[in-house]
Amino acid sequence: MSVGKRFLWVVTCMMLTGQAWSQVANSPFSKFGVGQRYSPALANTQGAGGVGVSQPQYWYVNNQNPALLVYNTITSIQAGIVGESLKITDGTSVEKNRGGNLNYLVMAFPALRLKKHSNIVGWTTSAGLMPYSTMNYKVQYTTIVDGAANLKIATTEQGTGGLTQLYWANGIRINKNFSVGVKATYLFGTIDKSYRFDAAYASAAEDKNSIRGFDFSLGGSFSKDSLFGRDYRISVGAVYDFAATPRSHLKNKVSLLRSNGDSLVTYTYSNQYQNMQLPASLTAGISISRPNWSFGTEFNYQDWTTFRSPRVIEEEGAQKSWRAAVGGEFTPDQMSESIFKRLTYRLGGSVEEYPFQANNNPVRDVGINFGFSVPTGLSGRSSLDLGFRIGKRGDKNQNILEENYFRLFLGVTFNDQWFIKRKFD
Repeated sequence: MSVGKRFLWVVTCMMLTGQAWSQVANSPFSKFGVGQRYSPALANTQGAGGVGVSQPQYWYVNNQNPALLVYNTITSIQAGIVGESLKITDGTSVEKNRGGNLNYLVMAFPALRLKKHSNIVGWTTSAGLMPYSTMNYKVQYTTIVDGAANLKIATTEQGTGGLTQLYWANGIRINKNFSVGVKATYLFGTIDKSYRFDAAYASAAEDKNSIRGFDFSLGGSFSKDSLFGRDYRISVGAVYDFAATPRSHLKNKVSLLRSNGDSLVTYTYSNQYQNMQLPASLTAGISISRPNWSFGTEFNYQDWTTFRSPRVIEEEGAQKSWRAAVGGEFTPDQMSESIFKRLTYRLGGSVEEYPFQANNNPVRDVGINFGFSVPTGLSGRSSLDLGFRIGKRGDKNQNILEENYFRLFLGVTFNDQWFIKRKFD
């Protein structure tokens, strides 16, 4: 079976699995903004704490920093899925749920090789499809209608949907050490929120927000070989994501419900178009490596106080967010006959402060990552990639709710020589 056919077969299986899982696990923390953001890191990078903005990769697509695409000297295709298991507690009760989704489908190939150095790429292009955010939650609470009269209504709020991103990225080499990159992303998707009010006459409200728009990123990279007179490489990378203003179509309607929950009367009271405001972000990192290992760290900052939404209530509690991560990988012996010595082992961790508050307190996500890649094929350049993360999000004492989670990242990587002009002697 050819590489292309094997890839299509595996991707089809992954897509069927993703459809069966539907989406990631139900999380109350996904109710804020446009939902819970997906990390741009692929399965191989997830094993190292998601650190990838500065580290060059030869056998993997780097979709975290477009400037690093120039290190893809052959065609690389990657597909992955993510699964999640959650345990949510408020200190007295516990709820468990799980879910999953298709995580990414990306490819990159060299578009221009330098004439004097055919093994050095001057321009690499990449395209990919992956989730941008997801919303999946259901909460119940009491709404106070009239405090003086002690009038309260039992309310059930539910949110589903999310945004998907389709991107095109290009990396260009300036010289031996410097490269730059640009990435254009098209965001699209629908976020639905519904509210059911159980009073003398049950009623419901529904907000359907369809979002479309573009986002742009600019990246840079510097790498220096033969550091300290030995075969060390030091690399520095940074990515700036410009603020985005996608178009929003918000449709609101209310319904009077029958006793069985069906709508008796439905009235659309708002149908408006306006722009959202997604904030800019900056990610910077540094790494050091040798042929069989690498170690790096990176930091991300994003000011969500500038976030604007047609649902004005979503702007409340918005704050500045940040994420710090460290991680690395190690391959004992790439030429060994032992499969265990040819595995690439990864370890890392990260701390993240969310852009929205819960119970008027910031929400933090702390976790450790680990994983490995198994080389496959005759050349050993393709691989099966596994990443794991164990973490905790929120604190039951400060945020009312606390989530302990386990995530599995499964990916496949195919590397092959494509678009090579045949020569005959």
